[in-house]
Order: sequence, then C-alpha cells, then structure tokens
Amino acid sequence: MILIAAVDRNWSIGRRGELLVRIPLDQKRFQSVTMGGVVIMGRKTFESLPNPGYLPDRKNVVLTKDVTYKCKNAMVVHSVDECVAYIKTLEDAGVSPDRIFCIGGGQVYSLLLPYCDRAFITMIDYDYEADTHMPCLDELPDWTLEEESDEMTYFDLEFYFRTYVRT
Repeated sequence: MILIAAVDRNWSIGRRGELLVRIPLDQKRFQSVTMGGVVIMGRKTFESLPNPGYLPDRKNVVLTKDVTYKCKNAMVVHSVDECVAYIKTLEDAGVSPDRIFCIGGGQVYSLLLPYCDRAFITMIDYDYEADTHMPCLDELPDWTLEEESDEMTYFDLEFYFRTYVRT
C-alpha cells in the first residue's frame, strides 16, 4: 500500500476538516497517481470529498468505527483488521499493492502506516496553523527519503514532491 499526502514543515495535513492549501499541481498528481486504483480513507475525509462522497474512477474504501455507517459509493470497513482483510481479497483478485492508496486523514495515516511500504509526499515549505497531523516520516527509522523533485512554486509557496520507502 502507498500513503499519499500533502504536508507542511510540521507534517500537518489539515485544519477544521479542510486541507491546508490546494495546490493545482499537487491535486493533478494525486488524481493521476490514484486514478483506477483503490483509495482508503476515514469517514471525515470521505464526507469532505467534492463529488458527493466519493472519488470517481477509483474504488473507495471508508474506514470508520461507526458500525451503522453506510454509503452507496464506497466499501465500508470498521477496523484495521477488516480493512487489511479486504485489501488481501483485492490483492488475491489481482489488484497490485502499488494501486492501493491510503489517503487520510490523520488517524487513518497513523493506523495504516505499518501496512504501507511507500509514501508520496508533497512537502510544502510553510508552517500552517493546523489541528491534524500525520507521522513525520523523517523521524521514523524504518523510512528513508528515496527521491525529491526540484523546488516548485505556487504563487509564493515552495513545495517538493518526495518519495519515501520503508527500509
């Protein structure tokens, strides 16, 4: 499974249920990387999506503790174990682990990080006021920065595309 996220210098990912910033090139990258794949997310992330509750042309999976939660455009799982078991059925059916993406939010990143072997991170060189974070891969001994793009800009923001791998 691949984790994909946009983070600021403090590995913050959101505030009040919203992304910190929308960078068109990052959004285009997210769409092209995940298109045709499986996207796993928490309920709040799912409900914040612009298309009424799902990402088109991808298999949507919602991880929530709410056992009564239902939605028509996604598979709903209620625990990490159930999520991992579902991923296993997808892989057994021929879905490559490189087509399965953890897309957030903060709790889901923390819960599924042990099952990820690669991470596509858009690193935004800015400190936002935020209330949601993900684990800092730079501080985890089993994660290594494999690749970093040249600096890119969006108005006055500098950002980089980074690829981390589990070592």
